[in-house]
Amino acid sequence: MALAITDATLEDVLSQNKPVVIDFWAEWCGPCRMVGPVVDELAKEYEGKVIIGKVDVDDEVASKYGIRNIPTILFIKNGEIVDKQVGAAQKAVLVEKIENLLK
Repeated sequence: MALAITDATLEDVLSQNKPVVIDFWAEWCGPCRMVGPVVDELAKEYEGKVIIGKVDVDDEVASKYGIRNIPTILFIKNGEIVDKQVGAAQKAVLVEKIENLLK
């Protein structure tokens, strides 16, 4: 299961010296509900290698990153956004982006 990230926990997550993948979503977003289970699967598959979490767009974290469309998934390495996926995507696309984070 993906980690629930909030304003209060974001800095702790980013300070763990691991790549971070953040899924910005909302309960009312249909495409988000399609991507959500895939993100949860990836969280299990990459446990210990990558921190994979979710942020409800009603949280301040979303505005900090300028999220305007959902679902949006950010790929963060060393505190910097290195890739982004806007809109629903196949699992294979997300796996490729995560593998690139690990290089």
